[in-house]
Amino acid sequence: MNIDVLELGPMANCTYLLTQGKDALLIDPAWDMNFLEHTLKTKELNLLAVLFTHGHFDHVRDAETLLRSHGLKAYLEKNDIALSGLPEELLNTYSGEQNLKIGPFDIHIIPTPGHTAGCVCLQIGNALFTGDTLFPGACGRVDLPSSDPREMRKSLLMLSKLPEDTQIFAGHSYGGKCSSYIGYEHTHNPFMRNAIKDEKVIS
Repeated sequence: MNIDVLELGPMANCTYLLTQGKDALLIDPAWDMNFLEHTLKTKELNLLAVLFTHGHFDHVRDAETLLRSHGLKAYLEKNDIALSGLPEELLNTYSGEQNLKIGPFDIHIIPTPGHTAGCVCLQIGNALFTGDTLFPGACGRVDLPSSDPREMRKSLLMLSKLPEDTQIFAGHSYGGKCSSYIGYEHTHNPFMRNAIKDEKVIS
């Protein structure tokens, strides 16, 4: 599997284009649909699915155009339907932990509420697409509607238990970096370290 990191939009968003052969997935496409369409066409890719890590506007902003042009529905956790503002007929909604098989891609959906009620991480092989749950050295904001600091700490604790060589791909390239490893975050991320330290309190 190949992972292209596409930094698009004015908020340092990271959209991910995953390819295996000519089959493709897009994770959090929100900005510059013309560029995304050009990329898909130039590489002669077959877009199988669109998945969102959560429903904030900067992760879904212009996706309706893309979905309609490809006749696709996007995968989104049901708690973020209203937040996304996307028409429900364009969404495959679900609740809780899921395993999806989409073409050659095996996708494990891990609920990680905290930043929003419907935040998820998407695990595909050794890659974990964390959206705004986990950033290199940081975590997502918990002072927004449907945010919950306690749930965020539980989510970070759960992620800390993944294999150390799990590579994370975050929803923004804050500080110029969008990727890290669970093992590194376990040691260096103060938010994850605090969640681990307080495991008995928050679990």
